[in-house]
Amino acid sequence: MNTTTIACIGSGNMGFALMKSVSKANIGFADADREKAQAAAAAMGAAVFGSNAEAAEKSDYIVLAVKPQVLAGVLEEIAPVVRRRIEAGNAPVLVSMAAGWSIGTIQAAIGANAPAANVPVARIMPNTPALITKGLIALAASPELSAEKATALEKMLAGAGIVDRVEEKYLDAVTGLSGSGPAFVYLFIEALADGGVLAGLPRDKALRYAAQTVFGSAAMVLETGKHPGELKDMVCSPGGTTIAGIAALESGGFRSTVIDAVEAAWKRARELGTRD
Repeated sequence: MNTTTIACIGSGNMGFALMKSVSKANIGFADADREKAQAAAAAMGAAVFGSNAEAAEKSDYIVLAVKPQVLAGVLEEIAPVVRRRIEAGNAPVLVSMAAGWSIGTIQAAIGANAPAANVPVARIMPNTPALITKGLIALAASPELSAEKATALEKMLAGAGIVDRVEEKYLDAVTGLSGSGPAFVYLFIEALADGGVLAGLPRDKALRYAAQTVFGSAAMVLETGKHPGELKDMVCSPGGTTIAGIAALESGGFRSTVIDAVEAAWKRARELGTRD
């Protein structure tokens, strides 16, 4: 049985994290910074493609792990190869993680004629915990992507964390929540630890306690199935320490500020998808 070949165009943290999690596949990297691609490949025994076009020529799945601002140039470079493969009945699957780039826009960039418009595309939105196999990867697939290949892609990505199928219309919201969300959580952990230091804890213990508290609290939500509000109420005894802290958070607009942060990230994702 032939082994699936995956090309990762872009060798940054997210592309590397996803490729590291993939099993039973031949993997190769392509990058404008060849030394970066070579370093990523060397770290996991992968290949290095000489160009993006070569990566598109030799791969079953082409993972577009580049920033939204760079994607147009990459698609322009690989479009002739992809069109030729579509016409030959050997279309590769394009897997894009670029925020804001819709499936239709990606297909149009490959070519406006009917054969090119039939290129199978999957959009994914992973997050950085994929680096430690604890990620969340939202996946939306075009109608041209067969159920068999979509399932194979899900299995390949599952090593990086939970893979969840969504309708494409939700991906900008996913970007604002789980794509950007880790940075918001890190900021909260840092602030929580600073509070511990203010109260007299040594810095190393404050940071450890803050991180473990967030980790354990998240696990409680996922494993008990209880609403966060119910779990919060379980900690808040009348006139106690926790409700005093909750009152301080509410006074500072904590919840509304977090909502605003997700909304701002969501809006920015939509802006990235607006091109002349």
